Amino acid sequence: MDALMLDGNAVAGLLQEVFTVEMTTAIGTCGGCGATDAVGAVHVYRGAGFVLRCPHCDTALMKVVAAEGRVWMDCSGLRTLEVSV
Repeated sequence: MDALMLDGNAVAGLLQEVFTVEMTTAIGTCGGCGATDAVGAVHVYRGAGFVLRCPHCDTALMKVVAAEGRVWMDCSGLRTLEVSV
């Protein structure tokens, strides 16, 4: 594992604040390769925000930035996101 890489559990709290449900078990479909995985299994890189990448093809699935009481999300790399409610 790359020293800068985390798994999806690293952003679980932030995503739960936004979606109000447990997000590590949500299933995402990659817009790049079509693979499906739980959010907890994606690769996460931290910088000014978080970049969640597909563990199969490295497509950027989601970019999340939290600052000043707001959260910005770019989910353009996700084809679908299935969440249990």
